[in-house]
Amino acid sequence: MSDHQPENLPATTAAGDAQTPAAEVVDQREGMFGVRGTGDTSGFGRLRRQVALPGGSAKPYGGWFDGATERLEGLVGDDAIEKVVVDRGELTLHVARERLVEVAQHLRDDEALRFEFCSGVNGVHYPNETGRELHAVYHLFSITHNRRIRLEVSVSEADPHIPSVVSVYPANDWHERETWDFFGIIFDGHPALTRIQMPDDWPGHPQRKDYPLGGIDVEYKGAVIPPPDTRRSYN
Repeated sequence: MSDHQPENLPATTAAGDAQTPAAEVVDQREGMFGVRGTGDTSGFGRLRRQVALPGGSAKPYGGWFDGATERLEGLVGDDAIEKVVVDRGELTLHVARERLVEVAQHLRDDEALRFEFCSGVNGVHYPNETGRELHAVYHLFSITHNRRIRLEVSVSEADPHIPSVVSVYPANDWHERETWDFFGIIFDGHPALTRIQMPDDWPGHPQRKDYPLGGIDVEYKGAVIPPPDTRRSYN
């Protein structure tokens, strides 16, 4: 086994860790996939569990997290970062959407930060987190310093606009298109924000939690498979 690890990771403990933030409950999930009203065919229709997000962490965060966040706050000010979360040894910065491009630019270009690579953006939908139903999550990696960081931006379904970071991380072009396609997040300033997997005239955004499980019959080697909402329900 290699002894090489990313430098100065914060220490963790099995229980009572000061770095473990209090959870913020945003939903009560039913069944395996949170299906409501269209039939849960997973066999777990009676399963109930809370959907909880880690809350904000208090300083000191540990390891290199403190130096990196202080450096970034010194460049963009306190109002750009809404919340800092240290959870499971990972650092997530919740960023105000109007400051996202500025934050990304500093994370990429500042010599003390140097997060040169963004592996993409993906969407998350929490339909009961009122006013923050849609989240865009960016995963950044510093090749120079061998560090990873996550950015998260939250917007409402009524105003799902987030600035595009393609000007900073050009490889995010197709990732933003996919997140628009499946979640309906509008990336303002994207050079060509069109669907990338679903047909251009497809209604809705199929990875949202409230998207119906209906569909069309699928024929496979002579057999017809019915759409999910017409299969047997286990509720």
